[in-house]
Amino acid sequence: MTRRELARLLTRLENGESVEWRDAPGRVIGITGAPGAGKSTLVAAMIREFRRRGHRVAVLAVDPSSPFTGGALLGDRIRMGGYENDDGVFIRSMASRGEAGGLCPSAAPAARLLLAAGFDVVLLETVGAGQGDVGVARVAGKTIVVVTPQMGDGVQAGKAGILEIASVLVLNKADLPGANRVEAQVRSLLNLPGCREVPVLRVSSQKGEGIAELIALVEQAPSRPCSQEPVAELRLLVLSRLREMVDEHRRELADLAGRWQTGAISRSAAVEEFVRLLANGKA
Repeated sequence: MTRRELARLLTRLENGESVEWRDAPGRVIGITGAPGAGKSTLVAAMIREFRRRGHRVAVLAVDPSSPFTGGALLGDRIRMGGYENDDGVFIRSMASRGEAGGLCPSAAPAARLLLAAGFDVVLLETVGAGQGDVGVARVAGKTIVVVTPQMGDGVQAGKAGILEIASVLVLNKADLPGANRVEAQVRSLLNLPGCREVPVLRVSSQKGEGIAELIALVEQAPSRPCSQEPVAELRLLVLSRLREMVDEHRRELADLAGRWQTGAISRSAAVEEFVRLLANGKA
């Protein structure tokens, strides 16, 4: 399959069209963390190391969509450039299309398609995520969570969510001031009762330090069971379709909002009425 053919199939997936392929084995590794954590630079360093080991690597980099136009900058490919002539690397930016979990509705099938196309490693980079944006853990077999010295006390806020999905927790930009303090915070959080044992590794993506050790830790980490992947994939697609249906019926929604504002109907009743209209196909 040529790059152009693969790109066209991915575009069809993003547009909600049906695409058929035969599934193939391989690894899907999620990379998530707060905006500015250096995820794209880390992914670029991981590409280099995987290629050095002879692996064929594909990247799905999810960028945020505009809430007004639905478009996205799709700038992650710029930071991972230099592989245009390497058939062993394929990089695709995808718009989140309003999905709040750090991914996009077509991320899971796109990852499987890339494995079927002959890539044995797929790196799935999420939108800059907060503590509730843990959808990548339902798609990727293993997840790298990236923090930086600049996070400071923000690590505390993430304990209830994003830290708990990590297969490996990476302290990126570890050469910057504050790294020792943040590493100590992370380790103290992971040592609380009920927390899983998660390896913590300091790396510097720009200098390429710690990348080989990171990949070794990821390979040693246990994979999550795949039983949730079809459910997670279908959930993303259903939520995407529901958002489209709501947008298709803005006039009815505006009418209900007007009735609620004038006191003719309660807010909860307006919600239930619109849901019923959608369910009955009458909206």
